[in-house]
This record gives sequence, structure tokens and C-alpha cells, in this order.
Amino acid sequence: MVEAFFTSTILVAIAEIGDKTQLLSFVLAAKLRRPYPIMAGIFVATLLNHALAASVGAWLASMIPSHFINWIVGASFIGCGLWALKPDTLEEHAPLFAAGAFVTTLIAFFLAEMGDKTQLATVALAARYDELTAVVLGTTLGMMMANAPAVWVGEALAGRINMRKTRWGAAALFLLMGVWSLAGVIEFP
Repeated sequence: MVEAFFTSTILVAIAEIGDKTQLLSFVLAAKLRRPYPIMAGIFVATLLNHALAASVGAWLASMIPSHFINWIVGASFIGCGLWALKPDTLEEHAPLFAAGAFVTTLIAFFLAEMGDKTQLATVALAARYDELTAVVLGTTLGMMMANAPAVWVGEALAGRINMRKTRWGAAALFLLMGVWSLAGVIEFP
């Protein structure tokens, strides 16, 4: 359980840096200027989205023979690693809803996270570990660790992070997890 939680937290926290949902956090903070409801919206959206993603991962793991899981999870991590090398962008005029800061953030963040690499990583992590709660809590914490600074210090922080090095670090971490899974170094319970 501890391994699933910490692996999920670290992997997603690093992968989220420079991701489109982190860019959305910057935009929401700049436009709405209400950090507490924005943070609450990010938390609830992530918790719901990653609970759904982890449930799909756990379901897939129960449906697919275990000897194929290492290959699928390994390939998924390698795919996320390659994806991490591509800088994310956010639409110039991302739609914001005419609701309060919490509801606007909840909806925008939930929708932006659909099909995102951190969501797909959550599916793979849940398929990898038989610890649904630990994966969901870990990925949610990782998202909060990456997005809270974006909301609180916004642009000042964005200018200080070397996004290229961060993308390469995230890619290396995903690739390492993929290779370990394929090599059987990380065994399924």
C-alpha cells in the first residue's frame, strides 16, 4: 500500500509539471483570483476523475490475464514517457463557465484531465497495483503538489521552472517504470 501511494504521488507530481491541467491552474488563478475555491475545485475534480480512472485500471487488470498486464502497463508507462517529452499547450481562449470559482474550476479541470497523461498514468498505476485507494490518494496528492503552487504563486513560479528539464525528468521516470514493468523487476502482487 505504501509503495503504491508513494509511487503514484511522485510519478503524477512530476508528470503534472508543465501539463495542460497545470497550465489551466495558472489561467484559473489569474482570471478568477480566488485561490481557496480554485484549490477545492481542483481537489474534487482530481479525486473524482482519478477514482474513475483507477476503477477502470483495476477493472482492466481483473479482466486481462496477468501475464499480459506487465506488457500493457509497461507499454503504457513508456507511452506516457514519450508523451511527456511533448510540451503541452492550453487553448488560447479556454472556456470558463459563468459559475462561481469552485464550480468553474471543478468542471474545467475535470474535463481537461480527461484523456490526459496523468489520468492514463492513474489507469496504469491502478492496473499495476492492487491498491485502488492508495493509487487514487497518491495521484490526487501528486496533482495537488504540482497545482497548488501554480494557484498560489502563479506566473512568478512558472518563470523559474525549467520546463524542458522537468519534461525530460518526467519522461525518464515513466520510461524507467515502463522498462521495470516489462523486465518483471516490478512484480504484480
